[in-house]
Amino acid sequence: MSKPNIRPLCDELKKVAKEELNEVEDCIGDNIETLRDWIHKQRHLKARTDDQFLVAFLRGSKYSLEKAKSKIDYFYTFKTLMPEYCCNKVIDEKWLNILRTGFYIRFPVFSNTAAPTICLSRYAKFDFKQYTITDLVKYQFIIMDWLVNNDDNVIISGYVGIVDLSDVGLSHIAHFDLNVLKKGRMFLEKGAPGRLKELHLINCPKEALTLISLTISCLNEKLPMKIHVHKTFDDLGKYIGKEHLPVEYGGTNSSIDEIIAQTEKDLLAFNDYFMEDDQYGVTEHLRLEKRISTETLLGMEGSFRKLSID
Repeated sequence: MSKPNIRPLCDELKKVAKEELNEVEDCIGDNIETLRDWIHKQRHLKARTDDQFLVAFLRGSKYSLEKAKSKIDYFYTFKTLMPEYCCNKVIDEKWLNILRTGFYIRFPVFSNTAAPTICLSRYAKFDFKQYTITDLVKYQFIIMDWLVNNDDNVIISGYVGIVDLSDVGLSHIAHFDLNVLKKGRMFLEKGAPGRLKELHLINCPKEALTLISLTISCLNEKLPMKIHVHKTFDDLGKYIGKEHLPVEYGGTNSSIDEIIAQTEKDLLAFNDYFMEDDQYGVTEHLRLEKRISTETLLGMEGSFRKLSID
């Protein structure tokens, strides 16, 4: 077996991949080839088969081949069943303008570390007068696609979400609905190779408690993450060091403007991926097993989770 065409890992990530994800370096190429062969035999599934893409799903499944098959199948099933979020994601001025609001950003990850990737959501920054909730979710899927293909930390060490609810009011909450949250939860559980490890909610006004309750109710028990609601911003520092946060949040990890500028370059450089991505997906009538529909996916009820309030 030839050496797989994947990015080399730093020693820290290699250690995590070996100890937590069951990665055996000498077997990666064989594992990728086995998964690729399976994809080619699926009549209903047209998926990417490059080494870097496939190893993300192997790592996200802790090298369980059956789980990796399931995740890839669901990844493209969600893409086909939710075209409003997952198709036609070519980066143009609309998406660049949404990016520049800074409502959803990924903090830079230090090289040679195994730290989780951190993403910040600031929903009050999103302009609901100009854009829709569908645009909001679709942009987050755009970032997710970039992460799956370019960020080894998010695949191996997982990611941490920070949700800053400053200035979120009823006018923002009115745009969210339960089905959108359910779809996001199901994708994270069944189709996403990256693992959401922690969710930190800060600056929570009373009006945002409804949104919080909806979010928590939609998070299935199968998502093994911790959820924290912080009464003060300083409490966040107990969990996330200042070296990982941007200067606007009391840290030293670039400024938000710098992060946005770099993200713009990254997305534009990745535009070929988005231009060709709509050719991939599933054709349900060719599936040998029971067909999957949006109704069957959303029919699985979530359960409430206990919050840890600091």
